Amino acid sequence: MKRLQIAALLILSLAFMALSVSCKSMALNIVGDALSGSGAGDVFTGDDDPELVGDALPFAIKMYEALLAANPKHQGLIVMTGSLYVMYANAFVQGPAEQLPMSQNSEREAGKERAEKFYIRGANILYGGLEKRYPGITETFFPQKDAGNIDEAKQKQYLARLKKDDVALVYWTAAATLSAYSLAPLRNVDLGLRIPSLIALVKRAYELDPDFNNGSLDDFFVLVYGSLPDYMGGDKAKAETHYHLALKKSGGASAGPYVSYAQSIAVPAQDYETFKQCLEAALAIDVNEYPSKRLENILAQRKARYLLDNAIYYFADTDSGDEWDWGDEEEFEE
Repeated sequence: MKRLQIAALLILSLAFMALSVSCKSMALNIVGDALSGSGAGDVFTGDDDPELVGDALPFAIKMYEALLAANPKHQGLIVMTGSLYVMYANAFVQGPAEQLPMSQNSEREAGKERAEKFYIRGANILYGGLEKRYPGITETFFPQKDAGNIDEAKQKQYLARLKKDDVALVYWTAAATLSAYSLAPLRNVDLGLRIPSLIALVKRAYELDPDFNNGSLDDFFVLVYGSLPDYMGGDKAKAETHYHLALKKSGGASAGPYVSYAQSIAVPAQDYETFKQCLEAALAIDVNEYPSKRLENILAQRKARYLLDNAIYYFADTDSGDEWDWGDEEEFEE
């Protein structure tokens, strides 16, 4: 009888332990879903104070990392954590660094190097998410050995398996990788070798959800096709097509496509008039009319204003009649 009682107690104890683990797992999933679900990012993107968001993001990122460490397979947390690293790096590290005066070159470079590290941190989290979702996909698309020997048939199999739910993961993975590469191409040659495979993944994402985030994939292609040389996949005609699609899908609510086009198309073509028209169109957007894009538009407009004020650094000559502000002459003497 005692043996039966002891056995029953053991079974009951194990049941309570299993229930405790199950409840903990359930609680982590509930929290993860709440903090990574639809609308979670609006807390940041809908704010009208970039400095407040910039100060808050480092804590938010570390909080998401802690949650992800406790629940490493949660796809929502993976995307949210990785994307926050990318957004923070772009908006609050790289952007401010690039807008420092030319005389502060060491500070500019230090800021860009720090942004590069954040992009790579985010990318590593996102690549991990891809691998957890589709084991073997990272080695198929980004082989560590024989990088030039890509198994295209196997890639097509993985592309066919991707779903609409994977679009955000693919988008942010590509954005993180290409952003890091653009800051230091010579230091990140391995990331440059990934570009064809990344473009293939984003093309598939575009097939699955061409209207993702009101044209974000089109804006992505404006930058990629407009900035890359032809031998790496650049294509000005495709960039032009995606620019008009980005404007259409955003419904005039986003300043980003205008800034992207000005940088990636107008500057290389030395077309100052188009450059100016695009940036003035970006500045004309009423940020309060589109609350969910308020922060994104404020930051894009800051960049647009900086580019207009510093156009002399991007154009050899113009016939616009504009008076250039050459800034402090001491900057050019150092």
